[in-house]
Amino acid sequence: MIVGIGIDVVDIVRFERSITRTPALVERLFAESERGRPARSLAARFAAKESLIKALGGHAIIRWHEMRVVQDPEGNPDFELSGGLAEHVRTLGIERVHLSMSHDAGIASAFVVLEAGRSIA
Repeated sequence: MIVGIGIDVVDIVRFERSITRTPALVERLFAESERGRPARSLAARFAAKESLIKALGGHAIIRWHEMRVVQDPEGNPDFELSGGLAEHVRTLGIERVHLSMSHDAGIASAFVVLEAGRSIA
């Protein structure tokens, strides 16, 4: 059963200006393993994290480093959740977080679907 959906788009040039003007943003928003990528890739990861936040319903317990965008064994984007965020997701009964990311024509985008156990209706 789908329990949350989130989508976000990021203007890559604007995002690149932001991280150039304020380099500390990269450390604040991304885990060490996510850093050092091109701006378009960081923008897509930022969109993914924002999409997850939206799918969860807000920023209340979110810590940026508790959600890392990683690749699954097939090379598809996935989240690695930790800390309080991972616990919150388990408490909500979410069993799977689906993530799709893209960047083209100056825009990075991401879409998240949260899936919980099947309904017994």
